[in-house]
Amino acid sequence: MAFLARTADFLWNPWLLGLFLATGLVYSAGSGWFQLFGFRTWWRSTAGSLLRRREKRSDGLSPLQALATALASTMGTGSIAGVAAALTLGGPGSVFWMWVSALLGMMTSCGEKYLAVKYQRSGPDGKLRGGPMYYIRDGLGSPFLAACFCLACIPATLVGGDLVQSSSIAASLEAAFHLPRLPVGLVTALLAALVMVGGVGRIAAVSSALVPAMALLYLGSGTAVLLCNWDRLPHALALIFSCALSPAAAAGGVAGWTVTAALRHGVARGVFTNEAGLGTSAMAHGAARTDCPAQQGMWGIFEVFLSTVAVCTVTALVILVSGLPLSPAGLTGAPLTAAAFGSSLGRAGQAVVALSLLLFAFSSILGWSYYGQQALEFLSGGRLLPVYRAAFLLCTLAGALWQGNSLWQLVDLCSALMALPNLAALLSLAPQVLRELRRRSGDGPKK
Repeated sequence: MAFLARTADFLWNPWLLGLFLATGLVYSAGSGWFQLFGFRTWWRSTAGSLLRRREKRSDGLSPLQALATALASTMGTGSIAGVAAALTLGGPGSVFWMWVSALLGMMTSCGEKYLAVKYQRSGPDGKLRGGPMYYIRDGLGSPFLAACFCLACIPATLVGGDLVQSSSIAASLEAAFHLPRLPVGLVTALLAALVMVGGVGRIAAVSSALVPAMALLYLGSGTAVLLCNWDRLPHALALIFSCALSPAAAAGGVAGWTVTAALRHGVARGVFTNEAGLGTSAMAHGAARTDCPAQQGMWGIFEVFLSTVAVCTVTALVILVSGLPLSPAGLTGAPLTAAAFGSSLGRAGQAVVALSLLLFAFSSILGWSYYGQQALEFLSGGRLLPVYRAAFLLCTLAGALWQGNSLWQLVDLCSALMALPNLAALLSLAPQVLRELRRRSGDGPKK
């Protein structure tokens, strides 16, 4: 795995780090920082519309169903284990760069979702299809780059969207209830298969039920921990900002944190948890039936806000206020998060993390299975879908038996290879996206 780590670091430092941030900056500045100054507009169009009655669609998902399907993949183990790993590898300063990544990623996500709807197509089954491969091929005019995206996406779904998630489920249940990994893997694969055979409609239905429940459970419990440690919160926030630019000094050199490590792990975790710039969640939004592509872009902003600004921030702050030591040689990943919740809520806190991890990981498996199928369908016309589904379910079982943290390097490598063609398309298509957003968002940020 040393080779994978070196390759991933070469791609991320500084090339992809800069490209992700530059893309977000182009969309943010070009829109007049709409994610900030247009807060009332996009919040009213998304969270403010949650209680409205919606018409059921037979040819596509509703915007809210598309959001739930996308959040099912974004709110995976990266929100729990990934954030904890970023803290131990990059220090508290990585949280600051995760915030920067999320702030800029809001508009990157908005552009992705807009393009996914604008260039969506009907599939052989009459259902809508959309995503980076379509706007790269039809908007950018590059079938080659569209194929490159799909070729990078397929292994990414098997590794980051399946192996890592299944391993987290098995590890969580083994630690909390001493359940053996093999039966857990078999049950997880069986449940995933039952949902997958129902297509995107069933995935969306299950996601629409799981996502609100798991978000309320995790955010509510995390808020309770922060209220119990209210007096430590200012110090935790000060630590994040002080370590962002001088982590080695703050750590006394013990953990070996550097500015580069904080930047690299903060941005990488932010990207993996909200997927802004990867293009994967745009495939879920590309299945939505909506009259206005810009409206779906608003849901893209809300998606990043919820998955990273809310959920990941709660994880990071709970760990920091717990006072547990941060070191790659000590607790890391999900065990560190569980210990942090348990420091205030006892066994109930650890149970919340175990259950949240179970729900986050399983919903992520469902979302990523859809992405892999869409990428393969684009390449092969659907002929190889049975083979992919079998491979995906085998990876679900294999992930339950696998132990260790070495796959995170492979996840970062797959994410990098997938992001390159997508970011190239986003930068090239930025003028038309920003022009349309300004035209259709008449009540957006004022000049």
